[in-house]
Amino acid sequence: MTRPTIREIRINPIVPSESVLISTARGMRPRKDEQPITRDTRKHVETCPFCRGNESKTPPTITAFPSEQAWEIRIVENLFPVLGDEDKGTGLNFGLQQVIDGYGRHEVIIDHYQHGIAVHEMSESHLQHLFGVYRQRMEALYASDDRLRYVLIFKNFGPAAGASIPHTHSQIIAMPVVPENVINELEYSRQYYRKHHQCIFCSLIDEALTFEATIYDRQSGEIRRKINVGQYVIERGKRFVAIKPFASRFEWEVHILPLTHHSDFLTVSEEDRADLARIMKRTMTRLESVIGDAQYNFFLHTIPRDGGYEDCRPSYHWQLEICPRTSIPTGFELGSGLFVSTISPEDAAAKLRAVELD
Repeated sequence: MTRPTIREIRINPIVPSESVLISTARGMRPRKDEQPITRDTRKHVETCPFCRGNESKTPPTITAFPSEQAWEIRIVENLFPVLGDEDKGTGLNFGLQQVIDGYGRHEVIIDHYQHGIAVHEMSESHLQHLFGVYRQRMEALYASDDRLRYVLIFKNFGPAAGASIPHTHSQIIAMPVVPENVINELEYSRQYYRKHHQCIFCSLIDEALTFEATIYDRQSGEIRRKINVGQYVIERGKRFVAIKPFASRFEWEVHILPLTHHSDFLTVSEEDRADLARIMKRTMTRLESVIGDAQYNFFLHTIPRDGGYEDCRPSYHWQLEICPRTSIPTGFELGSGLFVSTISPEDAAAKLRAVELD
């Protein structure tokens, strides 16, 4: 059942400096109908550089699974990298201006040999191997240069999410700095741990799985809000849980986290990857069913390699964040830094959970 109109600013419990404006009335404003994205579902495209048989159209293979001849997952250098290792300088400082040379690595992970297959259509075993490839490349990149501070794995799907090639693929960028949003997560979670002696991510998972409350209006006695156990849980497996954040930046945003405390994606086991693959497939199937041909980004946040964050291992929790792009940021959002959502996270979570799966 749809809730009454909501207008409230929600504070991100992980990064309190980040806020989200939930304004369901904005969803009723007049909007020009947009043509839905038409996904290219072809299995093979002769002109696509990422399709099997067109290997000569890309940089040489870095590694492939299970073999270079009959690959299902293939990794190559990005032809137009945002960072490169051709020139390793020492950086510049002049006055208040500081420059760090843009060295690093930028690779493309061709997720599947089939051109138009979507994540929710991939088998669990394939997704399990894909997460294994993510882990292997992250380890290899860290080992390649001790100046690399962070390796970010992400996927763009659809033009609104920044994808320039329709063939399913992920990207991995190794950089000499830790991204600011990861630093914020690390610093705030460290502060929480020092105060409460518990990981804030673990606390949020515990709340999602065990907490319920009814909040009444002091004057009228009417119910203002009711929080039910599992209200924000989208999927739960043996080792992972998919949760709709209470302060969701994007209307259909979902985070996948290990149920038990793990700060480092590099520590995931084969059994972990199997359950992660199952949760990922089911979550993406739910999103596909509710949104239909969603354009999205997903990215993996994990603890950096050294760099002063070793003491964050007890306080930080790695997570995979899935962010469907159903709207374009407005001037208010860009100017204020305040995300605006026209769907309450509670309603979005209920719709996702209502999808019937096998």
